[in-house]
Amino acid sequence: MPPEAESSTRGLPPTGLGQIEYRLARDSVVREYRRGRLSRLDICDAHPELMRVARNLGRVTEVDCPICEESKLVHVAFAFGPRLPAGGRALGMNGEMRSLARSRDDVAFYVVEVCPQCSWNHLLRMFTSPAARTRPFR
Repeated sequence: MPPEAESSTRGLPPTGLGQIEYRLARDSVVREYRRGRLSRLDICDAHPELMRVARNLGRVTEVDCPICEESKLVHVAFAFGPRLPAGGRALGMNGEMRSLARSRDDVAFYVVEVCPQCSWNHLLRMFTSPAARTRPFR
């Protein structure tokens, strides 16, 4: 690593502040569906619990569902980590995410998009506590 790059990364946590985006995988699934290689039954398979969380805690977006094109997508956030339930915890508000992110525990956050109409669902992004401390839930 060049000395100038090394000095610019000092003091940052080793995991950095990045996030993993799953948009390319999402776009691939949508393309395959539109080409007729995947059926609606293959991709509109949201678990009933995910649908319940989307209805009760999800944040409605301005994005139309890429499958049914009849409903706006809903974003749902989940947290997984020590001292959280084994199945994770659904998050309802930005403040709740920030509170978990401030804890000393390593918490992983996942944002899933869900269509309440046709049950389309796809993982949008994953990030860890350091990223959640600096970015709002979207």
